[in-house]
Amino acid sequence: MPTKNALQGTTGSSDHAYELIRGLIISGELPEGSWLREGELAERIGVSRTPVREALSRLSAGGLVLQRPNRGVQVKTWTLSDLEEIFSLRSVLEPWGCALAATKDLVDFALLEEIMEDYQVETFETEPDVLRAVALNERFHRTVLEGAGNSRLLATLDSLLSVPFVRSQYLNFTPEVQRSSHLDHVLLIEALRAKDAEWASSVMRAHVRAAWHSIQQANAD
Repeated sequence: MPTKNALQGTTGSSDHAYELIRGLIISGELPEGSWLREGELAERIGVSRTPVREALSRLSAGGLVLQRPNRGVQVKTWTLSDLEEIFSLRSVLEPWGCALAATKDLVDFALLEEIMEDYQVETFETEPDVLRAVALNERFHRTVLEGAGNSRLLATLDSLLSVPFVRSQYLNFTPEVQRSSHLDHVLLIEALRAKDAEWASSVMRAHVRAAWHSIQQANAD
């Protein structure tokens, strides 16, 4: 029977492999449709095959990869239909998370203001670094949702926010859309400071729906 230390070591290696492979998928280094081979991944990230196999099972459960019978594991290819489902979920769950955050004293306003300053610099005051602006936008949303104090909600939304196709769509946002998104964030912080759950919820819902319509417009063009 494996010792307690051995089990802990296996779990740690699995978690490490999961985070590394997930990061490669989200960054696009492992692009949509690519096949994932246990041996190649194990060599690439410096672990044995067992943690990689466990990590791929977790990624499959989270919807980032697909396990194809008799063929292997493949990075999921996303469509606009998938994206519509994601934004439909976000338009329900994120406003609820904001309402929760408004009723608690868990929101890190100092961090939100820091993110906002960095976002403004990257978007408006220098040559735009769109990739960094996208990362800052994701960090803003996660920080707000951490203030809801609901770990299951955060885990669910984290999986929706980090879908590679979602990130790629934000790269198509016009400067006008980015400015509008920034103003939404300003309003949301005001609503959270006021501890107004209804206001915070309505701002986030409008923000998510506007993002979805901007993505639809970008793809139509």
